[in-house]
Amino acid sequence: MAQFTLPKNSKITQGKTWPKPEGATNVRKFKIYRWNPDDGQNPRVDTYFLDMDKCGPMILDALIKIKNEIDPTLTFRRSCREGICGSCAMNIDGINTLACIYGLDEVKGDVKIYPLPHMPVVKDLIPDLTHFYAQHASIMPWLETKTNRPAKEWKQSIEDRKKLDGLYECVMCASCSTSCPSYWWNGDRYLGPAALLHAYRWIIDSRDEATGERLDQLEDPFKLYRCHTIMNCTNTCPKGLNPAKAIAEIKKMMVERVV
Repeated sequence: MAQFTLPKNSKITQGKTWPKPEGATNVRKFKIYRWNPDDGQNPRVDTYFLDMDKCGPMILDALIKIKNEIDPTLTFRRSCREGICGSCAMNIDGINTLACIYGLDEVKGDVKIYPLPHMPVVKDLIPDLTHFYAQHASIMPWLETKTNRPAKEWKQSIEDRKKLDGLYECVMCASCSTSCPSYWWNGDRYLGPAALLHAYRWIIDSRDEATGERLDQLEDPFKLYRCHTIMNCTNTCPKGLNPAKAIAEIKKMMVERVV
């Protein structure tokens, strides 16, 4: 069962149960985490019912329908609806994923929706990603060069470009990092799978000229080495990426540079 960072001295309570749609024969129950920092109430789980004959196929379709037609106070992030922006990451039926590309048919029984685990909650299904983004910024997610800027572009061979496949596609949704027990326990110092995946992407970029500095920055008991290869990050990634492999490759580079 996923664990969540609750407001101090609070517990999740049973919330409001909304009525079933009249005349509907294909009804589905949704149990959704709710918390408003402004009302002084405990977090709760509200229950909604939807007519599935009038709803789109994705979890995000259901959330939008609930907000538009039942409860306008329900709050969540969304933007692209195509698994590109990473905005709608949440915990659905115990799995961290993107609501826009996770089908309702992939959930058996009641649909249970919570915010990403072990993150402070801003409101309802919106986690506070301030620290997560700061960790990403710390790995210098840009091309770092020392030679003079070329007239047109930094050239790269087809072979070197292929090395970045499986890395650049990350949409920074935080599903992987918030599924990692090591990140739960040491998130203040361990960079987590997402940031380290991006770090590796720049470390192996043939155009980058700061490989040594990047590895020096990660040579720390916590930043990199808190990864215990639990593989939750790889199992949950909605884009099918492998952060655990990227972390292992960085560790391998650390050993090789010493030898």
